[in-house]
Amino acid sequence: MKVIALNGSPRENGNTFFALSKMAEELIKEGIETEIIQVGSRKIRGCMGCGHCLQSENNYCAMTDDILNKTVDIVREADGLILGSPTYYSGISGTMKSFLDRLFYTSFRKYFKQKVGASVSIARRAGAVDVIHQLNNYFNLAEMIIAPSQYWTIVFGAAQGEIAKDDEGIQTIQRNAQAMAWLLKIIDATRNTIPFPVHDGRARTNFIR
Repeated sequence: MKVIALNGSPRENGNTFFALSKMAEELIKEGIETEIIQVGSRKIRGCMGCGHCLQSENNYCAMTDDILNKTVDIVREADGLILGSPTYYSGISGTMKSFLDRLFYTSFRKYFKQKVGASVSIARRAGAVDVIHQLNNYFNLAEMIIAPSQYWTIVFGAAQGEIAKDDEGIQTIQRNAQAMAWLLKIIDATRNTIPFPVHDGRARTNFIR
């Protein structure tokens, strides 16, 4: 089994990376391979709404000048996904938002269902709960299973490495990773005995006609 963690911070070795690394340690202890991919420091454009990915081979994005198409298969093939972002105006960092919009729009309809997701946000003081909700929205709409924990998966700190002093925050994300490992093992153990739900085509209703 493998989990991909996406680092949405522009600081490659900052507090978001530290938090993701702490979660990766717990997964590795459970025998689950984990890879952290740096997103936040890259140049990534937002979705243009062109619909190319809905028709293209392997549902690739029309924009080929950034890392999306180069990493999308790695993420799709993983059994679990961790999203990490700092708090920017009570929201996800801009580059991470652009990446996730395109990643999930090209993928969620058939690549992410019933996989396990977890999210973590870093804040100096406030606004991080909104970030967690925004990150989890991607999982919900992709019909993924969100790993639980004892509290919101937020770690507090400003200076590099400062989040190590937040004992409760570190414990919370470690338990989140432990729950993620547990869910991944349950899914793997029951894959051939308890099938995933099979749905017919999706009904769509516009509010304005």
